[in-house]
Amino acid sequence: MKTIGILSDTHSCWDDRYAVHFKDCDEIWHAGDVGDIDIIRRLEDTAPVVRAVRGNIDHGDVCRRCRESEIFEVEGLRVWLTHIAGYPGKYAPGVKNFLSANRIDIMVCGHSHILKVMPDRQLDLLHINPGAAGYHGWQKVRTLIRLIVDNGSINSLEVIELGK
Repeated sequence: MKTIGILSDTHSCWDDRYAVHFKDCDEIWHAGDVGDIDIIRRLEDTAPVVRAVRGNIDHGDVCRRCRESEIFEVEGLRVWLTHIAGYPGKYAPGVKNFLSANRIDIMVCGHSHILKVMPDRQLDLLHINPGAAGYHGWQKVRTLIRLIVDNGSINSLEVIELGK
């Protein structure tokens, strides 16, 4: 069993509540538009494993450290972490074929600043966009996600609202 914290689109914004909400997490996943590399360093002080991908605003140290996407397994679930991908019914070009070919169980992306958790019944996966954790953008509420994965299933998923 693992507890996972998920965030995206921090745009160099650190909020001490990230650490408060993710302090008991085994892993933190950042779906891009990190901004400053110090965001990743501070997340590493919070959880033993931090997985982060770069987004379209990232540069320098973030791009040198983070790949465009990552595929990995956690508790028997195959995860794809990326920044821009769309969502079920409105995937970016090529994404649906990629998801199918790689047998992805959980797809995590950011970019839109819109919190969205929804199943793709056709591909039998869960799409997660944690919304935006930072202040830059059009989101009305800043959000994080925390979930528990255990032996191939998601037992709990919580949306954490940080306010504007």
